Amino acid sequence: MSRRRELGRGERVIPGLWRLRLPLPLPGVPHCNAWAIAAGDGVVLVDTGMHEPGSMAELERSMAQVGLSVDQVRLLACTHAHVDHWGQAATIRDRTGCEFWLHPNHQHGFATATDRELALARRLEIGRQSGVPEAVLQRYAERARGTASGIARVIEPDRPLVGGVEIETDLGVWKVFETPGHAPSHVCLFQAERRLLISGDHLLGRISLYFDYGWTPDPIGEFSSSLDLTDALGARLALSGHGKPFIDVHGHIEANRALVRERLDSALAAVRHEPKAAVEIAASVYGEELTETNTGWRLQETLCYLSHLELAGRIARESEGDLARWKTSAS
Repeated sequence: MSRRRELGRGERVIPGLWRLRLPLPLPGVPHCNAWAIAAGDGVVLVDTGMHEPGSMAELERSMAQVGLSVDQVRLLACTHAHVDHWGQAATIRDRTGCEFWLHPNHQHGFATATDRELALARRLEIGRQSGVPEAVLQRYAERARGTASGIARVIEPDRPLVGGVEIETDLGVWKVFETPGHAPSHVCLFQAERRLLISGDHLLGRISLYFDYGWTPDPIGEFSSSLDLTDALGARLALSGHGKPFIDVHGHIEANRALVRERLDSALAAVRHEPKAAVEIAASVYGEELTETNTGWRLQETLCYLSHLELAGRIARESEGDLARWKTSAS
């Protein structure tokens, strides 16, 4: 039985701040959040949802439920360049004339949209190096070539959304903090007086990890530093990219730290006795065999753990043709 698609929904979090819950077609990720913040005669919109047929209607639906309209967007700021967070940026800017702000380290998101074949070739190469069977890779390639990018059109941001930038709203000033790890372009927005944190995908209500592999040397190290940064802010309410707003921000940060440590330990244990390919290590990290549905996500995360351990001098890689195996440095 196919999953019933959700509809766009809007709800007020506090006066002047609204959650816009937007449907996604992604397995296991049924929706994402955009956030509207009152600003004079309009709103600042943070994140956009994914572009697909009917997606603008869902954004309109969610805004209409709280008495707003897309035409009121005066500024669009995106937490990072993943498709479900900036996919509709071009459509919104075309319609409203608003400015679009995004961190300049956005190549990880732009490259997959501007050259789909090159992006697919890169993913297939990573799969081969990691030990994914060729038949599985070919089936993945056939599916991938039939899917849209989820991005209306690639547009460069009007202003770089970097640390220290401030966004003025009726709720006060929101300050930008750079929080790479989940993605190289990731930022969080913090409203200090109200201790509100728009956390994007850096912190989610359900402890869940994902990292872009291959764009920076050490996403795990970056993520750990970003957790330290956000912990020091002392936020009391987090507004994340997926799921409901949540309190106990510090507790969520600690839970993320613990899960990273657990998975690093599992990756290290997997290669303690013999060299293994990343796909084998991933099965050990997650405690189950990978499937064709989850291999891409879990393999990327596992490769980030392995890169972190390699940089720390705890493991090393050895190559045999296209295949790379990982081993403890002492083996």
